[in-house]
Amino acid sequence: MGLESKVLSKEILYKLYEKGKTIATAESCTSGRIGEVITSVPGASTYYKGGTICYSDEAKTNVLGIDADLIKEKNAVSEEVAKEMVKGVINLLGTDFAIATTGYAGPGTEAGIPVGTIWIACGSADDIRTMKLDEDNGREENLRNATTKALHFFVEYLTELYPEPEDMDQVPKPEAK
Repeated sequence: MGLESKVLSKEILYKLYEKGKTIATAESCTSGRIGEVITSVPGASTYYKGGTICYSDEAKTNVLGIDADLIKEKNAVSEEVAKEMVKGVINLLGTDFAIATTGYAGPGTEAGIPVGTIWIACGSADDIRTMKLDEDNGREENLRNATTKALHFFVEYLTELYPEPEDMDQVPKPEAK
């Protein structure tokens, strides 16, 4: 795990721990990479409640409660499905926030959607933001990029909700578990 990922995980830790908020992840194409980064810092168990890897359409429907007709109509790799993944995992695990990813990392694709198309969604059940990635740099780079972009996107979201305190020394530090 790179330095940038560690910095992002610490930013998430400080923001969520300070506010007593929780997060979950619903990952398809990133297969748990986002959850891995979030839990790489001591104290993550105070705010990270868990995640799902819903790689198939059936898992998205059966685990997250996403309407199968929505997936058929819009495709699993769509903004609408990414938003529903956020809502579904928030409902499933009872968290304040979630991050979700769905996409085609490569090499294959369906329905004429280009490889490298990845939808990221994050937020709360009633305030979900989305971002579309559409660059194909090979499977591994696509997944690394999606993970990093998702974490940056969520940190930006949290920073908008909870601006930085003037003195970071005043931010309580969680105890390691």
